[in-house]
Amino acid sequence: MKALVFDGAAAHVLDRPEPTPSGELAIVRVALAGVCRTDLELCRGYMDFRGVLGHEFVGTVADGPDAWRGARVVGEINFGCGACDWCRGGLARHCPSRRVQGIAGADGAFAELLAVPAAVLHRVPDGVPDRVAVFAEPVAAAFEVLEQLGDVSDRRALVLGDGKLGLLVAQVLMAAGARVTLAGRHAEKLALAERLGLQAGRPEPGADLLVDATGAPGALREALALVRPRGTIVLKTTVAEEHRLELATAVVNEVTIVGSRCGPFEPALAALAGGTVRVDPLLDSVYDLADGVEAFAHAARPGALKVLVAPAG
Repeated sequence: MKALVFDGAAAHVLDRPEPTPSGELAIVRVALAGVCRTDLELCRGYMDFRGVLGHEFVGTVADGPDAWRGARVVGEINFGCGACDWCRGGLARHCPSRRVQGIAGADGAFAELLAVPAAVLHRVPDGVPDRVAVFAEPVAAAFEVLEQLGDVSDRRALVLGDGKLGLLVAQVLMAAGARVTLAGRHAEKLALAERLGLQAGRPEPGADLLVDATGAPGALREALALVRPRGTIVLKTTVAEEHRLELATAVVNEVTIVGSRCGPFEPALAALAGGTVRVDPLLDSVYDLADGVEAFAHAARPGALKVLVAPAG
């Protein structure tokens, strides 16, 4: 099968052996896979990953457990051991020995076939097209903010970053009743935010809740200057570069800093099915898998929105 493989220096489309099912392992024929900022950072040295890239996908189960065969699915990306205290406590995404699809120890979705534990799969609701369902993983990451913070209704929320994740997080917060402002550097994306019903503008100090979705290593410094005393900063940025920061402001202003990563798929799929979160306007381009290297180059352009790869052509 064809797959987009990162060898530590560059990504290449190569022939790879097809995965085979075993036990509770499912083989998914990938219909679409999304290029994420994390994929780009992996190619810059983040996590020191080698293998097939990609962790946002939608596809159909071609082989594996009978209950899943033929199902159209999306999937979570963390593969826990299932036996440790973290896994037994419902925190498999933090399992010390976990593998992470396309990021750490497990091949990813930029391939014709993908092997994943059936336990991480979620069925796509009827009527949700593939080009929408492929956003399930990043929308779930946006919902993780609500999972961690609870009720955000009427809180003054500032989202830094007008890229794909920032636009998703802002929509999720707005639907949950927060008073959201999206701040970014791209006029066309801020105009898109306004078309999505969001308030877009310059960042003003005094936010109750600030979400950093910039992808910039220095964003926390800006966030600390914008959040109110005893406010909360949620960090969504992961980059290969080293962070350098003086944290005295966080101490003096008693700011809560929350790291936020993967999230719950059930509310994400429900929001996509119900149109609470709109993703069609975020779609930029679709490339064949054979042109996967070009897809990555496109996704890395300043201002690019969601770039998809279609392994089936």
